[in-house]
Amino acid sequence: MSDLPRKAVTRTAKLAALPLGMAGRATWGLGKRIGGYSADLVGQELQQRTAEQLFKVLGELKGGAMKFGQALSVFESALPEEVAGPYRAALTKLQEAAPPMPVATVHAALAERMGEDWRELFEEFEDKPSAAASIGQVHRGVWHDGRPVAVKVQYPGAGEALLSDLNQLGRFVRLLGPLIPGVDIKPLVSEMRDRLSEELDYELEARAQRAYAEEFADDPDVRVPDVVYQCDQVLVTEWLEGVPLADVIRDGSREERDRAGQLLARFLFSGTARTGLLHADPHPGNFRLLTGDAPDGPPEQWRLGVMDFGTVDRLPEGLPPTIGVALRMALDGDAEGVHELLCDEGFIKPSVELDPDAVLEYLLPIIEPAQEEEFVFSRDWMREQAARVADPRSPAYQLGKQLNLPPSYLLIHRVTLSTIGVLCQLGAQVRMHEEMEAWVPGFLPEEDEEYFDGAEEEAEVTETSA
Repeated sequence: MSDLPRKAVTRTAKLAALPLGMAGRATWGLGKRIGGYSADLVGQELQQRTAEQLFKVLGELKGGAMKFGQALSVFESALPEEVAGPYRAALTKLQEAAPPMPVATVHAALAERMGEDWRELFEEFEDKPSAAASIGQVHRGVWHDGRPVAVKVQYPGAGEALLSDLNQLGRFVRLLGPLIPGVDIKPLVSEMRDRLSEELDYELEARAQRAYAEEFADDPDVRVPDVVYQCDQVLVTEWLEGVPLADVIRDGSREERDRAGQLLARFLFSGTARTGLLHADPHPGNFRLLTGDAPDGPPEQWRLGVMDFGTVDRLPEGLPPTIGVALRMALDGDAEGVHELLCDEGFIKPSVELDPDAVLEYLLPIIEPAQEEEFVFSRDWMREQAARVADPRSPAYQLGKQLNLPPSYLLIHRVTLSTIGVLCQLGAQVRMHEEMEAWVPGFLPEEDEEYFDGAEEEAEVTETSA
């Protein structure tokens, strides 16, 4: 492959082959069954072939196709174990790597964007990429002042490829739904399409990363590399050395998994509270565990290194207090209060009538991690929740269909679900309640009063204005 496949007809043909391939393999599986092979054996082989084709195509196309695959990958823990096995290896590949651009293409892009003398800005530049992602790839280098740096170069034609992929994926998204039970994939694709321009704008990404780097400059738990240089479609940041989170997911010790999970939860909530920005791409490829000068030292001294701020949600006041207040009310068993709050915020439309106790019963299993002092995230728990809300025969499924997700909460919801997916892949024991008390507005009881006082004042002002 000499470049990012840009021709719409080529990309469309590859993506369109996915549902046809799935149908063909189903027929192949039926033939195997008729031939006397066991259902289990045929099922496993079918899943493996499907996984290999799906993520091979998504990885090769990069762009929106690969980004979609990365988004799906964090929900792998929701799959039944007999299905998850064949998918796991293929999904993991998308989290860390993709086929690279040729060296000549990289050099030409850097010359066009940084100037013909771009090499003078570096003491060293490695032609072989260290990572390749959905819209760009990263090269390791040494800046002219001696700092090790990561050089992110956007693929030529990435914008057109992203839009083409997401439009095409939207056409047969229902066929991919069964891959991840309990997750509505259509809004996922729509939300990605809405974020397209931000993903491609490295100036916006540089601003967000600088804000995080400044805020967490001396933090004992989180490290964000600073921005060194930015121009059109090129972003140079400090190099981050550490253990990929995917490695900890694959073979980390119990202590390592727990530390990684705690740091990830802390970053999810504290980052938004401290910067007014929500890091909205929490797949494992964007995180490193920094061991400092003691790589074999105790995990409790690890820090979380965070990369890729191309997708952020701008929340100047932090997470909406509604989230914390609703969680606290639900944990206290206040069904009427939760119901009223969800109605006020548009989660329950005026035309829909739901029993408050049924709503509370629907929510409690989902928010269980916030109830315990320490909660063990697991694939079994994730699968249980996915099955509960995905089974058309269950009351949870019927109630969930009647709930509404306001647009302003869509990205927050996706990031939270994705982070929980990663925590379940880690199998981490996390003090989630502690992090929410520290960072989520409205979660503490005394903050409930502040929230309602503020809401009443706002209502009075509105009424007076009217």
